[in-house]
Amino acid sequence: MPNRQLENTRLITGSLVVLATLGSAVAMHYTQVVLVPFVLAIFIVSLVSPILDFQVLRLKFPRTLAVTFSLLIVLVIIAAMFLLAYQAIEAVIAAIGRYSDSFANLAERIFQQISDWGIDLDQGKITDSLRNQIPKFATNTLGTVFGLGSMIIFVFIFVIFLLAGRNPHIVHSGVYADIDQKVRRYIATKLAVSTVTGILVWVALSIIGLELAGVFGILAFLLNFIPSIGSVISTFLPIPIAVAQFQNPWLIVLAIAVPATIQMVIGNVIEPKLMGKGLNLHPVTVLLALSFWSLLWGVVGMFLATPITAVIRIVLLQFDTLKPIGNLLAGELPGSEKRVAQ
Repeated sequence: MPNRQLENTRLITGSLVVLATLGSAVAMHYTQVVLVPFVLAIFIVSLVSPILDFQVLRLKFPRTLAVTFSLLIVLVIIAAMFLLAYQAIEAVIAAIGRYSDSFANLAERIFQQISDWGIDLDQGKITDSLRNQIPKFATNTLGTVFGLGSMIIFVFIFVIFLLAGRNPHIVHSGVYADIDQKVRRYIATKLAVSTVTGILVWVALSIIGLELAGVFGILAFLLNFIPSIGSVISTFLPIPIAVAQFQNPWLIVLAIAVPATIQMVIGNVIEPKLMGKGLNLHPVTVLLALSFWSLLWGVVGMFLATPITAVIRIVLLQFDTLKPIGNLLAGELPGSEKRVAQ
């Protein structure tokens, strides 16, 4: 009988969690204009707050001066990243202008091969569409960057208020400290690993002689924040430029194989050692979180999916009735026991 009551309790709890998740998802989707900058600001403050605390507690700076200096650091980093993104988009637009004919010729060769297989396509219409759509895609991408610029302004405003309201003399403990420590370690480690990955990809592609090597390095840095699929996407991004630029197939293979090797070594060997236990999320949980948050908040949601899901798991573990769900996010099925293989 007690087991039946426990089962009913878990069933009711699970149903309520599903309903609460759906309701929260709808609310977060319609309030993303405010919530996305706010959540980004929280993670930025989590990363920058040790600098503020060090200035106040160790260097004995006045709190106003410490907050101002911390804000300058955030502003410089955001401005530098936005400038890099803008220059990268400009370089891509210029390259597309130079390689549009090469892309069209490549498409013509593909269409010719398809025709040889007996498949009839309207080659002229598709080729003209390709010539017209590539510049439009670049222009739309540039517009997206400027749209992100307006969101960055909201992020910086939230960062100002969050840093101004922080008291370095208060020592937090419990669940807040656990969340702060794990999220900060994850973001700091991911930032360092992504920076090294971007630099290595840029240097490797530059040695090969691939144009836009710096752009692909920046993309490798950014996409590395998206678990699992980000590194795969960044590996295959140089293919169009490599095919248009190189006549030697071995150089095309190198343009793909070298970044793939860098991603595999750093992502599967170095990063796990630096991350340690990490956020303790099952790989399937990470993939589902990527899908869920990308549906809610688009590309930004993919960047935030892992740390947000980790925070949710830590909160769930604080409640006995919700602890099975928190364990499930770590890959522990209800009623299962961990055993160490002999």
